[in-house]
Amino acid sequence: MSTENEGNEGNAAPAVPSAPPVPAAAPEGTPASPQAPAGTDSSDATATQAQRSNDWPPPQPPHSPAPPHTPPVPSAENPAASTTPMATVPGAPPVAPQPAGAWPPPPPAVPAYAHGGAGGDGGPVWGAPGQLQTPDAPRKRRATGLVAAVAVAALVAGGIGGALGYWAADRSDSNSSGSTTVAASSNPQALKRDPGTVAGVAAGALPSVVTIDAQSGDGEGGTGTGFVYDKEGHILTNNHVVASAASSGQLTATFSNGKKYDAEVVGRAEGYDVAVLKLKKAPSGLTPLALGNSDQVAVGDSTIAIGAPFGLSNTVTTGIISAKNRPVASGDGSGSSNSYMSALQTDASINPGNSGGPLLDARGAVIGINSAIQSTGSSGQSQAGSIGLGFAIPINQAKNVAQQLIKTGQPVYPVIGATVTMDEKTGGAVISDQGSGGTPAVSPDGPAAKAGLKGGDVITKFNDQVIDSGPTLIGQIWTHKPGDKVTLTYKRDGKVRTAEVTLGQREGDS
Repeated sequence: MSTENEGNEGNAAPAVPSAPPVPAAAPEGTPASPQAPAGTDSSDATATQAQRSNDWPPPQPPHSPAPPHTPPVPSAENPAASTTPMATVPGAPPVAPQPAGAWPPPPPAVPAYAHGGAGGDGGPVWGAPGQLQTPDAPRKRRATGLVAAVAVAALVAGGIGGALGYWAADRSDSNSSGSTTVAASSNPQALKRDPGTVAGVAAGALPSVVTIDAQSGDGEGGTGTGFVYDKEGHILTNNHVVASAASSGQLTATFSNGKKYDAEVVGRAEGYDVAVLKLKKAPSGLTPLALGNSDQVAVGDSTIAIGAPFGLSNTVTTGIISAKNRPVASGDGSGSSNSYMSALQTDASINPGNSGGPLLDARGAVIGINSAIQSTGSSGQSQAGSIGLGFAIPINQAKNVAQQLIKTGQPVYPVIGATVTMDEKTGGAVISDQGSGGTPAVSPDGPAAKAGLKGGDVITKFNDQVIDSGPTLIGQIWTHKPGDKVTLTYKRDGKVRTAEVTLGQREGDS
């Protein structure tokens, strides 16, 4: 297990000309210039474009009639519309205008395919000459003609759209004051995210997260993370983040807006791996992060971690709660002391520099302090990276410690008054035969002694939590407070017994 030491009224638009007519006597086998009714809905065209290639003109089925020409329709504004010259479709040979009444006749007011579809009722398919349609005409050929006719409409509709687009663009350039173009906002602040999204949670939390730079007196140090605990300027972080500059050195806290403040240590708890800093000139308007309830966290809950991995401040990563009550023993980097926690395990990416940063739930409430990562072992690298196994101190425990440190500057630890071995393969927490320095393993008149425990007893449960080693027991004890009553299950001489223990206390680190 390793820990980390951690920036917008002019002339009306000209009428768009329709497509040229197709000669009535087109040689068989010669592709006719495809035409489309002037009133063809571009939506029909759009729906058919996926069934054809982009080559123009489209191929006609064998012996299929040429697509019809629709003469211009007179209107109140343009009574001479029927004699309006027609523009040619790009790529088609120019054709002389046809007099009114020429063949082919205009299509019926309601297309035949509107009454049952192509070939659905035996009637002529829209766009095909009536005299050429016979009841014996194959349904497949009529269907193909429909596809081709609509495909031609797509081409003409595209041409009209292009002409109108060019006219609109020309009008826009020549008279920009009449433009109705609406531009998308270029103000990033207008792009707000819903509070329940990761982006929303991160946007709300980042202003309250700081990057801590700890420099010792001899120039050594590192980077870590912390977060605003209260409006007075207290910052909550890990002890191992600030340990190198605790007695001498310099501590600074930099917010996400780039503002930097000097800070000082208020108190540290090595065993809990928790520390509280105070900004020397705390700004007004600080917003503490809301604290959640780590006891109510469930495996699978979403998590958001914020920190400065490898010095990359204001980094946000996501994951889930992978497990609870993980026994974790980690060092502060100096090898002089270990910390024990019954940790929240998460797969949110945590790397050196994330230590001391908040682990948030989906609402943005702090449920833990990111503290340690599992390493794959020594590989020649100076620092391990994330392998998806990160551990956080439950916030309920960290809050109790922070309150005590702010109040007295010293940590208070709950104890059972017995020394246990640190061997992790004993199937429980074994009470030693002798304490450190020759002292009794079970303190006289201590909680364990009063409950009748003796050296050699193997504690297998702490309330309902299974205990498999000494570190697991210590981590569980430290999730409580002095004076709490707990039930210990232990083995002695092969027999299982239980005892109720009222937790005592120890002040300070020793």
